[in-house]
Amino acid sequence: MDLADGLIDQPYDVYRRLREEAPVHRIAGPDGTPAWLVTRYEDVREALADPRLSLDRKHATAGTYKGFALPPALDANLLNMDPPDHTRIRRLVGRVFTPGRVQQLREPIRRTADGLLDALGPHGTADLVASYAAPLPITVICDLLGIPESHRLDFRVWTDTLMVPDPAHPDAGREAMVAMLGFLTRLLADKRREPADDLLSDLIAVRDEGDRLSEDELMSLAFLILFAGYENTVQLIGNAVLALLSHPDQLAALRENPALLPAAVEEIARYEGPALLGIRRFPVEDVTIGGVTVPAGETVWVSLSAANRDPARFPDPDRLDLTRDTGGHLALGHGIHYCLGAPLARAETEIALAALLERFPHLALTEDALRWRPSLRARGLAALLVTFATRAQSDTVGAFDAGKCTDSHLPR
Repeated sequence: MDLADGLIDQPYDVYRRLREEAPVHRIAGPDGTPAWLVTRYEDVREALADPRLSLDRKHATAGTYKGFALPPALDANLLNMDPPDHTRIRRLVGRVFTPGRVQQLREPIRRTADGLLDALGPHGTADLVASYAAPLPITVICDLLGIPESHRLDFRVWTDTLMVPDPAHPDAGREAMVAMLGFLTRLLADKRREPADDLLSDLIAVRDEGDRLSEDELMSLAFLILFAGYENTVQLIGNAVLALLSHPDQLAALRENPALLPAAVEEIARYEGPALLGIRRFPVEDVTIGGVTVPAGETVWVSLSAANRDPARFPDPDRLDLTRDTGGHLALGHGIHYCLGAPLARAETEIALAALLERFPHLALTEDALRWRPSLRARGLAALLVTFATRAQSDTVGAFDAGKCTDSHLPR
């Protein structure tokens, strides 16, 4: 089957049918080449942690996988690596995204969120992707890395171009990649000349003094942190707002009890997570998945969204329930490749929702509210149009009132 059939508009209906028909399907993957798709929770979870399923393209059978062509200087990243290189590099950067380090970022994240909401004004109509969900994580990750404000809009445009190629401009992706590589090359050179108190300066010190990173690994790591730290969180925030506004009963429950917020983020990640598919994998030997033998070297895609809506793991999975036990959901992966920035993504989404719901007790979707990005791999919004009003324009105030829920209500 062609993976593109129905997946952009109705992904969960398609995955439900596939999951019910068989645990593993022979498909045409996102790049058009033959692949195997895994759909059921237990099989997906096991595949994500199976060391026989490699992320390194050198294990792919020649001519069977096209993928996204990165220049060598950006290709030596964690999404293309297995241990021991993966272990070494992840250990170097992992301490930056620990819960303790993220704790220190909560106040700056909240200030950024409040500033973006201030710019919207007290009432009106806005695209929350363009005005809130996108600029919040790009500001956070660029502050963390030490990227000047003057370059942040360019990076957002490059990322959007790479994630959603325009068929009318087939060279746009290559041009964006060349521009991004040039930007990162200049940025790292500037940081070498004038180190600062930021993550990029720290990584350069590791490269130049400890020699634990190659130059390509340093460049690739900077690219991955920027790209993944921005892209996934934009989608999670936008999807979270949409899910709540589309389920008034759950939104009311959250307004009534703001302590549900961390659980709400986990349930929304399960219900409408930012990734439809995990990173492709290549068996280093023949592997049996769900009773199906996948030959060594062929491409395997695991459907995170299909697994997260598997009724064998999550009862009534197509219902959004903020009180659900979401333990074990796979929205952020599983195993050694579990999302490195998960603590930061959770914190940004919790704080973004808290700030938004405090500020605007009256928040609603417009008639033509949303537009999904045309991607087979990522689940995210290109636009989310809402009407909003502050307390001053409202005749009722929900539990996310400034006196009842501030960032202090979020888990520390």
